[in-house]
Amino acid sequence: MARWVIYTAGTLSLLLLIVSIALLISHTFMDTVERRVKQATVLKNGTEVYEDWINPPPPIYMQFYFFNVTNPLEILSGEKPIVQEIGPYTYREYRPRENVSFLDNGTAVSATTPKTYVFEPDKSVSDPHEDLIRTVNIPVVTILEMTKDNKVLKPVVEGVLKTYNEGMFVTRSVHELLWGYRDPLLSKVHVFNHSISPDFGLFYEMNTTDDGEYVFLTGSTDYMEFSQIAEWKGQKSLDWWTSDTCNMINGTDGTSFHPLISQDDSIFIFSSDLCRSLETVYERTEKVNKIPVFRFAPSSKTFANVSVNPENAGFCVPAGNCLPSGLLNVSKCKGGAPIILSSPHFYQADESLINSIDGMNPKKEDHETFLDINPLTGILIQAAKRIQVNAYVRQIEGYRVTQNIQTLFFPVMHLNESVLIDDKSAEKLNMILLNARVVSNIPFMIMALGILAGIIFIVLVCRQNKSREEGTEEERGPLIRTS
Repeated sequence: MARWVIYTAGTLSLLLLIVSIALLISHTFMDTVERRVKQATVLKNGTEVYEDWINPPPPIYMQFYFFNVTNPLEILSGEKPIVQEIGPYTYREYRPRENVSFLDNGTAVSATTPKTYVFEPDKSVSDPHEDLIRTVNIPVVTILEMTKDNKVLKPVVEGVLKTYNEGMFVTRSVHELLWGYRDPLLSKVHVFNHSISPDFGLFYEMNTTDDGEYVFLTGSTDYMEFSQIAEWKGQKSLDWWTSDTCNMINGTDGTSFHPLISQDDSIFIFSSDLCRSLETVYERTEKVNKIPVFRFAPSSKTFANVSVNPENAGFCVPAGNCLPSGLLNVSKCKGGAPIILSSPHFYQADESLINSIDGMNPKKEDHETFLDINPLTGILIQAAKRIQVNAYVRQIEGYRVTQNIQTLFFPVMHLNESVLIDDKSAEKLNMILLNARVVSNIPFMIMALGILAGIIFIVLVCRQNKSREEGTEEERGPLIRTS
């Protein structure tokens, strides 16, 4: 009986170890998990993935920070600007998909994404209707740039500036600067050119509106194509930049990604706010709400000058007019306004830009754009899109208001559009990941049983040998013992 138990334990141990090693080499259970994830990650009507894509459950917040100018007269005399950051002014952002229509036998889907912003007083520094901000007068700067070569309109613009006491700086409420106000100069120009709106606001006509129709790939033919943008506003590429590479529409809209992401992947997102596609690369691994994530962020080369990254030559507009590292000239896609985008506080930008403005304090933890993605499912766990709006200010011949000012990329405000998975979604995802870990670890469980059976086998063999040794010694002793 003892021998039978020993032989059974040894055989079982060997068999379990062989099976576990074979399963590990063949990736049978891991392949099963990955296959199920691929099959589930498809935009298909009636699925949970589709419902979360239509109406994302995690709350999205938009925070605005403004730079208040404290020395306007000195700036006009050629001195360095001094600014003070004021904020945040926080808005809850709602962005459900609308006008959804499946195309090409379910391989693509079109939709619009209107955004609605609702003010959150508890998450804000104060009331945007009451707080006044002194900042660069973007309408004036825009008109000055537009008329710099027009000898007929120059005297007219100069006269309007004097009449309405308009200058390089304006003081308005946060609400007006964001959502719009009637500008005196633009109102006069509108009479002659109806294509120019008499109203101005950094987010003017962007509340309860969408940025155009998108066509997304559903991932039904290839999981890597899940939620990839195929078209935007009926176009497969952009036309603002000077190279085909820079005009490409790459990646998703930043709300969802394909599953089974590796550290070697480059994750692309397209942002209509930035007027371009953006490449992010793996930065580190961490946990958010107990969920493992890969953090992806733009590298320092993303907004680098052509001397550092030659591929960025296409973002020089007009062709050959390249800005210092960290800046993106989006004037062509912003109606001609001299708007220059960057990371907040010129993070990762040329040091000269930081030194040109008193009040810039770039910090990675506060000013970096990043994506935290669960690598197995591709679900976005946490993200922050951080952008700074700057106005290009310089001396323009014929306008006295600019005659002494320095050439500056003047910071107006920066925003942080952020999202963090809600507790209910995090709990549900953790259960999915737990089940996946259990299935994928079955070979290790089998190996553990094999090792346990092996330990039992060794213990039984040792005991049997010990019993034999004790028995042999007794047999060798004398039959009659004497004291």
